[in-house]
Amino acid sequence: MSRASPVLAAYLASAPADKCRLVLALQTAGVDDVQTTMPAQPGRPAAPQLLHPSKVRKRKLGSAAGRAALVHAVAHIEFNAINLALDAVLRFAGMPAEYYDDWLSVAQDEARHFMRLAGRLAELGIAYGDLPAHNGLWEMAEKTAGDAMHRMALVPRVREARGLEVTPGMIERLLDAGDDATVEHLRVILAEEERHVEIGSRWFRYLCDRQGVDAAATFPRLLDHYGVAAARGPINRPARLRAGFTDQELDAIRA
Repeated sequence: MSRASPVLAAYLASAPADKCRLVLALQTAGVDDVQTTMPAQPGRPAAPQLLHPSKVRKRKLGSAAGRAALVHAVAHIEFNAINLALDAVLRFAGMPAEYYDDWLSVAQDEARHFMRLAGRLAELGIAYGDLPAHNGLWEMAEKTAGDAMHRMALVPRVREARGLEVTPGMIERLLDAGDDATVEHLRVILAEEERHVEIGSRWFRYLCDRQGVDAAATFPRLLDHYGVAAARGPINRPARLRAGFTDQELDAIRA
């Protein structure tokens, strides 16, 4: 490693409570935190068990168990998102100071999101790790580890942006089920995730400009290269526009 870094210590912390505490205590992040050799994996607890997405049981929100399973799934996404934001700080050298500030702020938001959801899980009678989860978000981070532009395109603008469509539907179904307490947390998360996707959009365009390539043409090319769809089903156009997508991109996604 290039140096001992408080950001690296947070990244390697395995206990969720320790990771969140260390992330929220960080004051700054910058190029000095970039590692010449990254760890093979971030710190994570022994549980939850990670399964293929098709093997993770889906439960209906009409039951308490189903609502707890949903909160657990979102908490798992937020825990991974902490590591993703820290990874964006630690992995990519040569970026402006604002880049590191942005991704540190995202990591701190994600830590607060995770803590909110962990508290809600306790109210529902379970803890993070009690149910299995999948690792799709982190797998895309591994695939894009060698290129910051690819990371900005494929993680915040694809994997995380899908939450802009999925979360409003979750909120509606939870309201129908009378779970106002979970809805309160998801509304906060949805509002802040728009900013996170916008940060990814902004740095994707910065990197495209720096490499002298057209962002509008590069984004669909990267989707094809990695074999992923930018969205599944109808898109949340207002949210995606606020999150830095262009009308041209959204028209292409719909097509």
